Amino acid sequence: MTTTTISPARHRSLGDQTWQDKAVCQSTEYNPVDPEIFFPEPDETDKITAAKSLCGQCPVRRTCLDAALENGDTDGIRGGLTEEERKSLHAKLAHRLDYSRVNATIAGRDVHLTRDERTAVVLAAYHHGVTEQRLAWLLKITEEHAQKQYREIRRALRNRGLEKTPTTTPPPETDDDRLGRDDFGTAA
Repeated sequence: MTTTTISPARHRSLGDQTWQDKAVCQSTEYNPVDPEIFFPEPDETDKITAAKSLCGQCPVRRTCLDAALENGDTDGIRGGLTEEERKSLHAKLAHRLDYSRVNATIAGRDVHLTRDERTAVVLAAYHHGVTEQRLAWLLKITEEHAQKQYREIRRALRNRGLEKTPTTTPPPETDDDRLGRDDFGTAA
């Protein structure tokens, strides 16, 4: 029986480029790689296939893709995807919500976050009792902005209960169409 161990997600820290040293596309004395293979023309299917094959063996493929999306790189093959394949991901990046990134940030790591992930960090920090000062440090914002974020969360949570639609009681059934005084309830 084989067991599979899932290692925790390793997200690159802000400004971290050390992951590139582990990339299969890095040319070395023993592994010469032509960098032009990652910048094929759309009709060069052999180059595209060869580049994707190398990316498929890369241990930092996901990190490479994240870096390309976060930095807005639209040229070449990055993270095993062509420019066209990444186009839709670029458009959706602001709405990415990866809870492993949120948890890494709460734990104190400097991780690239999308807008939705930043919102999730504020909510998680609020629920875990993280101080406003710590939230400011985690998100690299001012303490005043952290206070504002917590006020908005408190307001949203308080108003969540108010958004429920009140249940109405159906009107009483009567034999005739005339409504009597008791059919209207009491005036406030």
